[in-house]
Amino acid sequence: MQMGIIMVLKQTWNNFMELGYPLIQNWWTRRRLRQEHGAHGKASFPQWEKDYNLQPINAYGLFEEYLEMILQFGFTTIFVAAAFPLAPLLALLNNIIEIRLDAYKFITQWRRPLASRAKDIGIWYGILEGIGILSVITNAFVIAVTSDFIPRLVYAYKYGPCAGLGQAGEKCMVGYVNASLSVFLVNDFENRSDSEFHARFNGAHVKYCRYRDYRSPPHGPEPYAYTLQFWHVLAARLAFIIVFEHLVFCIKNLISYLIPDLPKDLRDRMRREKYLIQEMMYEAELERVQKEKKERKRNGKYQNNEWP
Repeated sequence: MQMGIIMVLKQTWNNFMELGYPLIQNWWTRRRLRQEHGAHGKASFPQWEKDYNLQPINAYGLFEEYLEMILQFGFTTIFVAAAFPLAPLLALLNNIIEIRLDAYKFITQWRRPLASRAKDIGIWYGILEGIGILSVITNAFVIAVTSDFIPRLVYAYKYGPCAGLGQAGEKCMVGYVNASLSVFLVNDFENRSDSEFHARFNGAHVKYCRYRDYRSPPHGPEPYAYTLQFWHVLAARLAFIIVFEHLVFCIKNLISYLIPDLPKDLRDRMRREKYLIQEMMYEAELERVQKEKKERKRNGKYQNNEWP
């Protein structure tokens, strides 16, 4: 529910405020100018003055735009597997709509921003990298802890009817439910819990109950201690986390290698431009050295002619 509110209602409200606030402000400015200069005052304004009457861009406007995308990326990647699998689709729809809203806002509602040169997006790239790594680790833990396929695999290959045979299938899962449930002695309840338990079952006499865990029976040498199957499942989950995150990181690095940041033709043109600049600097330096050499020769001749 929280993810649905964040990905639908909050983003819709943010888009409405980003576009609605400058619309209202510009409408009020036009109304004030119409009252000051009459009904035909607006038509007599040159274009640059009409643009000047638009809303100025906030000094932290770009920061807020980046922050909104970073928060959306974090919610979409970290909590998508556990809480809200529909989040990436909603984020995609929101970004498609917001691109058009931002284009309309920049062109018609805001003054033209002052351009500034930048090599890249700065610290935001590092933040995105950190969130990406955190999301991979988080989703690996969520899948390993909450999913049921790891205990099923451990049972099929270690404790089931096909244990040691290297087979898999429905027949290998016979008895899995019983093996995944532990036994609890009702007499071991506390007084308060015992009364609540019997009240729930209308006072029926129940000696044992089953719960999902891997623990020893109450009459064993170590009552309710973790069994060997629990440690096998835990080791399998930790192994899955390590394999999963390494596999994802390898795929990510492979994609980054196959899709470079700069196209090959652009990189070649940049290298050629750098080479031409170095060649021009070399020629200019060579010309300066030759000119200085000629000046020294000329000065030396004058000194020789003046010396008696």
